[in-house]
Amino acid sequence: MTQQPGGDSSIDADEADTVSLVVEDRIAWVRFNRPDKRNAMSRRLNRQMMRVLDSIEFREDVGVVVLGGTGTAWSAGMDLQEYFREPESEGKESIRRSQAESYGWFARLRNFEKVTIAMIEGWCFGGAYGPLYACDLAFCSDDATFGLSEVNWGILPGGGASKVVVDLMPMRDAMYHALMGENMTGTQAAAVRLVNESLPADRLEARVREVATTLLAKSGVALTATKRAIRYIRHQEYDTALEYQVRAQEALMYIDETRGKQEAMRQFLDDKSFKPGLGTYDRGDPT
Repeated sequence: MTQQPGGDSSIDADEADTVSLVVEDRIAWVRFNRPDKRNAMSRRLNRQMMRVLDSIEFREDVGVVVLGGTGTAWSAGMDLQEYFREPESEGKESIRRSQAESYGWFARLRNFEKVTIAMIEGWCFGGAYGPLYACDLAFCSDDATFGLSEVNWGILPGGGASKVVVDLMPMRDAMYHALMGENMTGTQAAAVRLVNESLPADRLEARVREVATTLLAKSGVALTATKRAIRYIRHQEYDTALEYQVRAQEALMYIDETRGKQEAMRQFLDDKSFKPGLGTYDRGDPT
C-alpha cells in the first residue's frame, strides 16, 4: 500500500505525489513519481524527498531503503523548466533556495541512518548522479541509460556530477564520459563501477530484494557504523583513518544495546555455532 509521510495539510496533493513510499517487510521502497517527466527532479520533488527521508529514517519497521523510479526512467536529472529557468527568472534568492532543497536531500541521503540502495531502470542523467552517488549500493538493468549530456549544451557537469564520476569511475573513463557526452548502457556502467551490478530487467527487483533481505539479517548499528566509516575514511590518510575506525568501534560497543560483538564471539568461541566468513551470527529476532 502506498503511504504518505507526515500529515501536513499545507502540502498540496501534487507535491506530495511527486514521491511514492511503500514499506514492506522492513524495506522502504521510495520512488520518484513524475513518470510523465521521466522523473526529472523539480523543486516540489526535492522538498517531498526530504519529507520522505525525515519520515522513515528512524522508523523501527524500516531497515533498508530502496530508491527507484516509476515509469520508464529512474530520473532524467533536473527539470530544466522548474529547477533552472523558473528560479533564474525569479532572482538569486530563488536560485539559492532551489539549490539548497536539492543538495540538502542529496546530503541527507549520503549520511542516512539506514543502508540505501539505488535501483535504476531507464534513464539516469545529469543531476540524477547526485542521488545515485548518495546511495550506498546501486543496481541497474542492462538496458538502463546513463548520461552526462551537459557538455552537449554548453555547460559542465555540475551539481556534484563531476565529483561523482571521479570518485566512482577510473580517471580515464570519468574524463571520457564527461567530455564526450555519450550515453552508457547499464552493462557499461557496471564495467566502469558506476554501479555494483547490472542485470536483465526482469531480474533487477528480485536481486535488489535479495540484497536488502541479506542486509536486514545483520546488525543495524553495525551497518550504520560500517557505511559511515567507508564514506568518511575514503579520502583520509591511513593514520587518520585508523584513529577514526578505533574510536568508531568504541562508540559502536557503547551504543549497541544488543551487545552484538559479545554475542557473536560467544557463538563463535563457546558454542562453535557461528563462522564469521560464512554468514551472520544468530541475532534471534532481527527487528
